[in-house]
Amino acid sequence: MAGPLSGVRIIELAGMGPGPFGCMILADHGAEVIRIDRPSAKFDDRDPMLRSRVNLALDLKKPDDVARLLDLVQTADALVEGYRPGTLERLGLAPDILLARNPRLVVARMTGWGQEGRQAQAAGHDINYIAVTGALHAIGGKDRPTPPLALVGDFGGGAMFLAFSILAGLTHARTTGVGQIIDCAMVDGVRLLMAPFVAFQNDGSWKDERQANIIDGGAHFYNTYGTADGKFVAVGAIEPQFYAQLLSGLGLSNDPDFADQMDKAKWPALSDRMAAKFREKTREAWCTIFDGTDACVAPVLSIEEAQTHPMAIERRSFIEVDGRIQPAPAPRYSATPLDLPTASRNIAGI
Repeated sequence: MAGPLSGVRIIELAGMGPGPFGCMILADHGAEVIRIDRPSAKFDDRDPMLRSRVNLALDLKKPDDVARLLDLVQTADALVEGYRPGTLERLGLAPDILLARNPRLVVARMTGWGQEGRQAQAAGHDINYIAVTGALHAIGGKDRPTPPLALVGDFGGGAMFLAFSILAGLTHARTTGVGQIIDCAMVDGVRLLMAPFVAFQNDGSWKDERQANIIDGGAHFYNTYGTADGKFVAVGAIEPQFYAQLLSGLGLSNDPDFADQMDKAKWPALSDRMAAKFREKTREAWCTIFDGTDACVAPVLSIEEAQTHPMAIERRSFIEVDGRIQPAPAPRYSATPLDLPTASRNIAGI
């Protein structure tokens, strides 16, 4: 594979959620990712999160297969695992054993709660991890929090930090010749993602309630609105000059009620009025009105619609891999452009 990580070899011990997604990013960037899975595991070679990998079936409860994995470790730059804490040790693959085989190895351990602490051995999912960080509390309507897909915990606080931490570890190992162990926990990643909002809360500029702030649906100029055809548009006109263009497109420029944009006491009533205004036309009609302006109005597209949106086509944001539409690798590089992903494939040996 071409890309900035060409020449990097990563062993991925098969898991769920952030591990496969983080390794997909690394594989997209040119790393050779060898995924180790159980012989009995079901294998979908068209799963986007498993693309551009080779898959090797090993039973890590058998000494011969453990020995085979340790041989692979000697030629690897990093190993990724997402088991509950202690599982790797019980398999005879404790980090100190791995580092004894390869002192330059980066061992990245991906969990929800972290390698230690009162919750370390507890089960959990994205919704649980983001619940204890303050993130879930801040997302949703006034009546209750709403799970934001698995984007915040699994993929934002988990996979992205996993991929970043591996690159940081590899940089250190190449500079010093010394590998290390990474404790990558989703709760830690999400807490870090919340840094701006913690700061806003501490300086008094953020109200610790849902739909009470500028970017959580509290403001009439930063929200979603239904249209005449049952679809939605997204409005994000925060800056005064963008807000002015929003009001112009809506025919509200001369309405005195909308003059004081930042009067929070008026936000609920103005949101209701703006909602009524958007219901007067279809989503397409509003997009035509705001097209080419800085009003910060965009259509809320379905997952299917997003694949055929003109901007996605212009940017070649979706590709076909073995007959299945997938998001293209990102970001884009001038000196080390990325290859198109390939379907996963099983191998008998390396």
